[in-house]
Amino acid sequence: MTKTLAPKDRIFVGLDTPDIERAVSIAKSLVGAVGGIKIGKELFTAQGPDGVRLVAGGAPLFLDLKFHDIPNTVAGAVRAAVHLRPAILNVHASGGRAMMQAAGQAARETAEDLGVERPKVIGVTVLTSLDAQDLEEVGQRGPAEDQVLRLARLTQDSGLDGVVCSPREIAAIRKACGPDFLLVVPGIRPSWSSSDDQKRVMTPEEAIAEGADHLVIGRPIAAADDPLAAARRITEDLSGTLVN
Repeated sequence: MTKTLAPKDRIFVGLDTPDIERAVSIAKSLVGAVGGIKIGKELFTAQGPDGVRLVAGGAPLFLDLKFHDIPNTVAGAVRAAVHLRPAILNVHASGGRAMMQAAGQAARETAEDLGVERPKVIGVTVLTSLDAQDLEEVGQRGPAEDQVLRLARLTQDSGLDGVVCSPREIAAIRKACGPDFLLVVPGIRPSWSSSDDQKRVMTPEEAIAEGADHLVIGRPIAAADDPLAAARRITEDLSGTLVN
């Protein structure tokens, strides 16, 4: 990998709660301690764009709404999303090439019109809550990694910046798509936390060693008694890994 990022800048903290006061409190407590905030469907649905702006403040925002629809509809959604100034936003790669190309074009054009930096647009491959049995039940046979690689290559061919993937596919995608393809990785659980509902998980240190760029860490930080202390503990662990 050619990218150089400070350990804290690799972390986006997932604030998956409809409680605006709690989300704002956690976000404020983490200013300067992490790379940014990840806001998804739960908070967005409960609080809307104004809630997103309030929670994110001036922090880098990963807007995790996973758009998946016909190309024209996704393009319209992306145009609206760019007004929130996200650093990263995502779409489902399984929406196909035309949809992803429309998303990328909408992000470029809207950012240019607004005079702001273009957000990175990335594709969601296979959700980290799914394993091989889950995929077989929806008609996808074979290991999850095979589907992830197909979708990652399609995302790259469609002109997007990278993908969301589980920790278990980092190395394979890095090999297939090269050093400059952005890998944003949920399913991260420190060794001292529980795996919750994630089935394909890895510690922060392991994920970075495999080649991840950004780590999405939710409950181990956001649900901790002291979110700032939890974030700092993870950063310290990462610092040791990157130095070594």
